[in-house]
Amino acid sequence: MELKGKAWKYGNDVDTDVIIPARYLNSSDPKELASHCMEDIDAGYAKGVAPGDFIVAGKNFGCGSSREHAPISIKASGASAVIARSFARIFYRNSFNMGLPIFEAPQAVDEIDGGDVLSLDTEKGILRNATKGKEYAIVPIPAFMQELIASGGLLNWTSARLKKGA
Repeated sequence: MELKGKAWKYGNDVDTDVIIPARYLNSSDPKELASHCMEDIDAGYAKGVAPGDFIVAGKNFGCGSSREHAPISIKASGASAVIARSFARIFYRNSFNMGLPIFEAPQAVDEIDGGDVLSLDTEKGILRNATKGKEYAIVPIPAFMQELIASGGLLNWTSARLKKGA
């Protein structure tokens, strides 16, 4: 799968309370959550993000509480993936369960600026920064997790398998 878009750049330790503030957790509607995604760190994100864009961040992205609302809000906002130096463990798992691709790419993160145009080949593990003419090898998503993402997340993947009788 080839993903293309611009980078929205953030720092280290972006927690789930910043990704989707707790005051909006009374909703489970992805569009409603997306309208408030990142608003406490970047008030322009929800209105400015375009389908295919990337969130790029430092270390420990998604730390804090284990709410599934965080990857849901990012995915529903239109972002195609999150690229970070590292992820909090529970956010990592929740992201794949919700069908949001995430990638650890420390060197790339250090060299990407907000607004850079990126493309990502998820199967080959190649990240390109078209703005700077740079290319990075990253660990591709394992085949099983690619299935989860293609299905839209763990629940959809499981439902499809049950329908097949597998």
